[in-house]
Amino acid sequence: MSENNLEVTRASRISTEQTSVLTQPCVCIVSQGAKAVSASRGNLEYVENETSMVVYAAEVPIRVKITRASEDAPYFCLMVPLTAARIAEVASRLYPAGLPKAESVSSVYISESEPEIVNIILRMLTYIDEPKLGDLLMPLAMEEILIRLLCSGIGPAIAQMGISDSHAGQINQAISWLKKHYAEPMRVEELARQIGMSVSSFHAHFKAITGISPLQFQKTLRLQAARRLIRMQDKEVSLAAFEVGYASTSQFSREYTREFGTAPSRDSLTT
Repeated sequence: MSENNLEVTRASRISTEQTSVLTQPCVCIVSQGAKAVSASRGNLEYVENETSMVVYAAEVPIRVKITRASEDAPYFCLMVPLTAARIAEVASRLYPAGLPKAESVSSVYISESEPEIVNIILRMLTYIDEPKLGDLLMPLAMEEILIRLLCSGIGPAIAQMGISDSHAGQINQAISWLKKHYAEPMRVEELARQIGMSVSSFHAHFKAITGISPLQFQKTLRLQAARRLIRMQDKEVSLAAFEVGYASTSQFSREYTREFGTAPSRDSLTT
């Protein structure tokens, strides 16, 4: 997802199963249709539709199932990217005297649809037909969305994304490391030291923001990567397990089955 691009997802039929994805920090609205979302390994479940707006403040694994879509009324999901640098720049102008205190910090913020933000996002769709004007107007629209978001009730929490040494910023650094090195052995103590936190603080804030522990996060990334290898590249189960960091194929198969509800050997045959 590019910093200055609006991403649009369209579907004309409902899903037959949940799809596992890693969210990007973004503002997400469903302009038509609906989807059911499960995050924090099932501890957080919600529905995204025309009445809701969801802000993802970190890259977290979620499961998505489109529940309302048809040829006549397709499902449309519009996502506006959020970056730490842009948030920091806008927040510094909005709060020159310092950021207000955030009551709590999370990776997912669910609220009723904000008409002003929705209207800006829908207006951004028209820029597709006017690329020259769109190149000039898209950054302005992105900034207006950020300003309105930072001035909203969740603004102080979202602003934490732009502070590298805030707890949110530190956890995002850890998530970036895990994305790049998920197949490698992880020492929690070393990762905590790398981002400048104690082990206990790292565990507490990682779970507060993502809803899961660092080890669970790594395991989810491994299993999602393995499923892509098995389904899209027809990779043998043992090879997929080894490639994503598992030393034991039997352990991999057990955890894969628990995660996706089907054995990896059967999953490869259904694609």
